[in-house]
Amino acid sequence: MSTIVFIDTRGEKLPKAALEAVTYARKLAGGPVTAVTFGGAPGLEVLGNYGANKVVVARGTNTVDGQRLTGLVCAIAAKEEASTIVCIHDATGRSVAPRVAARLKAGHVPGAIALPEGDLIKRNVFSGKARAWVKVTSPVRVISLMPNSIAPDKGDGKATIEEFGSDLGPERVQVKEVRSAGEGVPLPEAEIVVSAGRGMKGPENWGPIEELAKLLGAATACSRPVADMHWRPHHEHVGQTGIAIRPNCYIAIGISGAIQHLAGVNQSKVIAVINKDPEAPFFKAADYGIVGDAFEVLPKLIAAAKKLNAER
Repeated sequence: MSTIVFIDTRGEKLPKAALEAVTYARKLAGGPVTAVTFGGAPGLEVLGNYGANKVVVARGTNTVDGQRLTGLVCAIAAKEEASTIVCIHDATGRSVAPRVAARLKAGHVPGAIALPEGDLIKRNVFSGKARAWVKVTSPVRVISLMPNSIAPDKGDGKATIEEFGSDLGPERVQVKEVRSAGEGVPLPEAEIVVSAGRGMKGPENWGPIEELAKLLGAATACSRPVADMHWRPHHEHVGQTGIAIRPNCYIAIGISGAIQHLAGVNQSKVIAVINKDPEAPFFKAADYGIVGDAFEVLPKLIAAAKKLNAER
């Protein structure tokens, strides 16, 4: 029995989450690993270094139609007699994985955060406030892996590339426009995130945030009010109604820490908070905290980051 890994490769390069998912599949697989993808990202052969024996590509399928993509995954799963299907727990994976599970009458574990312990799979519940261990008893299982749950493990394997030639049917969803998030580290892939809120008092004060992020090799993010006021672009909004992230370090500057914001960032490995209000709710969730004015603390952090970079 084989393992299928479904990944979205519509971007200009392979996402880090794709390398994580292939690594995850290789480590839990009892047989060959087949990556199933669509889109035009180059260098798919690299997936062989992380554990894929074969990559099946549906060329020209630059779609967000979950039903067509479900048909793609199910067709390959049937051909390969797959017992496990691994998806990334992102927007595309959340659309496809439940559909695949329903079609294959398979148990589905959404948001897995670690390799199985025996026959139990650990996942987040209640917006990351608790953990659950799930046992799948069906012959086929579908696992959606949270980004940043496992480090990509590069080896020297090789993967063959195959074209998917079957018709997936008509598209019911059409892409009218694609907007690029711009340069820098994509938020879901970032290991360090520097985020700020209304405490910055206006968009004209974001220079130190961007400078600190650049020095740390981090992505920038913001709270929902900041995005709603158009101080920052909406693709930087993290929280329950924005992007949920799991970086190694999340630095929150001038953010009070409402429960909706915490729901999107509380899976960060380390949380550091800077706020002049000692009663800010965020301090209860923080691993490290500085009670102080952001406009006084930020220059000191920037100076320390410059010194650290100079010593490397």
